[in-house]
Amino acid sequence: MQLSFLEPLFDRSGPWATVYFDPGQNDESGAKRRELSVREVCRTLEEQGADPATTKAVREVLTSTATADYPAGRALFAADGEVVLTRRLSRAPQGQIACWSPLPRLAPLLELSGRDPVCLVAYIDRMGADFERRGAGGTRDVGGVEGQQWPIHRTSTSDWSERHFQLKVENTWEHNAGEIAEALATAYEESGAEVVVLVGDPRERSAVRERLPEAVREVTVETEHGGRAAGSDSPALEEAIERARRECADRRVGVALDRFRAGRVGTDRPTDAVEGVPAVVEAAREHRIDTLLLRPGGPDLDRETWVGTDPGQVAVRRGDAQTLGESAPVSVRADDALLRSAAVTGAEVLIVPRPDDEPSLPGDADPAATTAKNDTAGAGNTTGTADTDVPVGGIGALLRWTY
Repeated sequence: MQLSFLEPLFDRSGPWATVYFDPGQNDESGAKRRELSVREVCRTLEEQGADPATTKAVREVLTSTATADYPAGRALFAADGEVVLTRRLSRAPQGQIACWSPLPRLAPLLELSGRDPVCLVAYIDRMGADFERRGAGGTRDVGGVEGQQWPIHRTSTSDWSERHFQLKVENTWEHNAGEIAEALATAYEESGAEVVVLVGDPRERSAVRERLPEAVREVTVETEHGGRAAGSDSPALEEAIERARRECADRRVGVALDRFRAGRVGTDRPTDAVEGVPAVVEAAREHRIDTLLLRPGGPDLDRETWVGTDPGQVAVRRGDAQTLGESAPVSVRADDALLRSAAVTGAEVLIVPRPDDEPSLPGDADPAATTAKNDTAGAGNTTGTADTDVPVGGIGALLRWTY
């Protein structure tokens, strides 16, 4: 996950109010509980020292949070009397989180939405396609393409005199498949997608996929559910799309962990992976982190570190304060400091699933599938959730260049 969307959070010095809020059910009793939850969040912020203007801004936003718009919950970050950024969550927080701290609390945001890669859905028929971008921020249309509209339908007769017309129809299909593939490749680059799902006419889906650039084709999957026509959405289609996103996330984490294990200290090759707070902090100070790995629940995530105003100013001990510039160092959590550094240096962040993560889709709970997954985990070919010490302490990094 790239963290460029967090840039507004690092234009201010803070301190910050961070809230992860579950609006609850959209009924009368849910509205009452939501009102009480808002009061509790604001009271917590006040007790931790939040200024009245920032607390008021948080209260106003939470009060207007509609369950329909944020069914799983909402994260918000506020400072200086203003809510600077809000994000829609993919999974509801286990409980309300509210804190007032020098840096925004970001790790829960990534855990609750970070394993949802951006997906480009292409709804295809033989006349064109509509494109839709799905990500942690929601769903939006990102254009489409219309191909040739005639001739598009074959005739019902098999008379030899119609053969020429039938060939023209098939040529139209082939032409439109090429146009769709070209437009889809462009949309893929512009949308920042990591996985593509083709929906609609089976023949055209296959023809489009064959014409995609290899890099796009490798991250493209097809589903037999749904179509381009209005009203063709279905729960099966939604499940197929979410499964494609989940499998994409698992593959990316698996590849990163394979590289991490191969590059650990102690191997007979140059080290391009580090773990533990001291080593990762040193890499952050040198702007060498290519991919930051965080395992939720890791014991080192809340380890005390010290930071200055600049994201590169981070140290493990207060005694290193002279390295943090002229600003007085402040004590923060290690994950907050390292996520700020990763965001401003363009590093990627991957959340390593907890060992006890539950499958999110019905098919993932199939016993045979679970057994197969566990068997391959021992071979290092999956996300590595069975390897609970990767990375040690819950914090590791892949480096931009080796030692």
